[in-house]
Amino acid sequence: MIERTLILIKPDGVQRLLVGRILDRYEQRGLKIIGLKLVQVERELAERHYAVHRDKPFYKGLVDFIVSAPLVAVALEGLNAIAVCRAINGATRPHEAAPGSIRGDYALETGQNLVHSSDSAETAASELALWFAADELHAYQRDIDRWVDGSAD
Repeated sequence: MIERTLILIKPDGVQRLLVGRILDRYEQRGLKIIGLKLVQVERELAERHYAVHRDKPFYKGLVDFIVSAPLVAVALEGLNAIAVCRAINGATRPHEAAPGSIRGDYALETGQNLVHSSDSAETAASELALWFAADELHAYQRDIDRWVDGSAD
């Protein structure tokens, strides 16, 4: 199933000059970038994004970190995009992330684990609406799409 999902390349990914390498991982798998922007996150947006964690002890740290420097917001589309992105990212705790995943290759600490991705279709829809206006998401066809999604038969 073709899905859309949100990826945030967090401030540590931007500061460590990993944006291109991280985007390349998703594109190499065949996912299509349909929205992309550099954002200095306002506290209100960060609080809405992490609202599900509001009552958890790590909430304040999440918000403080995501507003600390610019991040890159990415909207991706592709076959099973949500699960594929989460596999590309690796486990939330970098020491549990498989080598070859973004976190397994580049991250050491859970609080600075480089990327966020939506965990379900419902979450993806609400997160994409939070981070992108409708006119910032672009539907288009690539010549390679039929080779990526198996419709080249």
